[in-house]
Amino acid sequence: MAKVVFKNQSGKQPELFPVNIFDKIPAHHPVRLVEKVVDSLDISDLISQYKGGGCSAYHPRMLVKVLFYSYLSNIYSCRKIAKALGENIHFMYLSGNSTPDFRTINDFRGKILKAHIHRLFGEVVKMLVEMGYVSLDVQYIDGTKIEACSNRYTFVWRGSIEKNKEKLETKVNKILSDIESSIQSDNQEENKEEVSTPLDSELLKEKLAQINKKLKEPSKQQARELKKMQDEYLPRLSKYEESLKILGCRNSYSKTDTDATFMRMKEDHMKNGQLKPTYNAQVSTENQFITHVSIHQTAGDTTTLSSHLEGFENQYNKQSKEVVADAGYGSEENYELLEKKEITAYVKYNYFHKEQKRKMKNNPFLVQNLFYNKELDFYVCPMGQRMKKIRDGKRTSSNGYESQVSYYQAKRCQDCPLRNLCHKAEGNRIIQVNHRLNQLKEKARNLLTSEKGLEQRSKRPIEVEAVFGHLKYNNKFNRFTFKGLAKVEMEFLLMALGHNFRKMVAKTADKLKNTFNSKKSSFCTFFYTQKNHQKTKFVCIIKKINQKEELQKIAA
Repeated sequence: MAKVVFKNQSGKQPELFPVNIFDKIPAHHPVRLVEKVVDSLDISDLISQYKGGGCSAYHPRMLVKVLFYSYLSNIYSCRKIAKALGENIHFMYLSGNSTPDFRTINDFRGKILKAHIHRLFGEVVKMLVEMGYVSLDVQYIDGTKIEACSNRYTFVWRGSIEKNKEKLETKVNKILSDIESSIQSDNQEENKEEVSTPLDSELLKEKLAQINKKLKEPSKQQARELKKMQDEYLPRLSKYEESLKILGCRNSYSKTDTDATFMRMKEDHMKNGQLKPTYNAQVSTENQFITHVSIHQTAGDTTTLSSHLEGFENQYNKQSKEVVADAGYGSEENYELLEKKEITAYVKYNYFHKEQKRKMKNNPFLVQNLFYNKELDFYVCPMGQRMKKIRDGKRTSSNGYESQVSYYQAKRCQDCPLRNLCHKAEGNRIIQVNHRLNQLKEKARNLLTSEKGLEQRSKRPIEVEAVFGHLKYNNKFNRFTFKGLAKVEMEFLLMALGHNFRKMVAKTADKLKNTFNSKKSSFCTFFYTQKNHQKTKFVCIIKKINQKEELQKIAA
């Protein structure tokens, strides 16, 4: 039987020259990429946040490296990061064997890094431009809803607040009116002040103070009503005003995260389409790298494009030449904005795909299929009668954008044999037409159906949807862990940085692989050429020997 030999465990024995464990990290490991990138960042603004004095602080560059690498590695908890700093060789390498606790990491992330994360993200994207991975000349834009870190069932709705506030104002005005009338009868004076004016908490305080001065000896009922207004109605009115102030232009907010708005999500844990406290994250991508991020409190994507493009321009001091987006962004306001900024917009609109189908194209009763005489400004209905303009109107969007609408009406629809197919309203048919929007749609349609438009439309789902798939499904980022708009934006930017680092690692690996394959190919070609050259040379020598032998035979 052969003797069994085991390897020595030299790690448990003291060594004269100990091995550097960081040498075990490969040269092309992601941790070395993070170190190289962060070392080239300007963090003077971060350092200026430290006041000095007291105990020495951990260097912010080291903490930035640790946080960037933790989000690259899908580690988001500060306790898990602090644990990794004592156990994981890669975290030890970045921290230089420093071991900040979870409170230090959390305070740095939530208080110091929060104000500078946008600039650091922009610097990393500019490095991607220098490396040739992105150009910032095109933006593939889309949004996704991510659940907030708040209670799903504690909410405040604008409708209920306004309704209850109106009821309270009516009740308080009635009580004040009764008390004022009693004061007038006692003093025999005519008070010209109107009590039925809209109330707020400050005005109610003033009125209560005036009444308390005028009333020398209030009755028991008056004293009871005044005390109830002071102790109950006034705090309720203040609470309603505060809620309306928090709501702003929104319809709802969460009690445990007042910046979160209730929206309907595709990913529903109850599988019944419940509204949940959510943030709308807008993302611009190029070559599946995230180039810009903005967080919004509105459910629709239409109202987010203006501020998103403005943020991109402020970040990089330039604007993209092209924007590619889906039908959620196709509105008159957005088309006008993109045209004003001289951006080529490959942006779809509602019914873009439906209107190209035979069913809509061959329907003669649809407004877009009616004949329009531009010179005389009238439409022709399917029966051949003119529909003349009766008036112009305006429509105002939720952003305050005004659209001009023209109204056209037919004259004799009562006895028309096609009336039931044409419309079902009483009287003559009236149509609404936005001529400016139709022009913009025509321009968008020509761009989208062009060769370049078809190429961009095919790229958009691969670009943005793939990024959302990586973030939400591969990295399990389905819910924020921070509360408040500023901290939520900081958390999403860290996630975007982690995604960009993963893409950089993948691109670098592909580049190295291609380089190796090309070198291998060139070496094989060189070897084959040399081998053929040697073979040819050998054949020539043999031929020369044979010729020499034949000459010798002839001479003999």
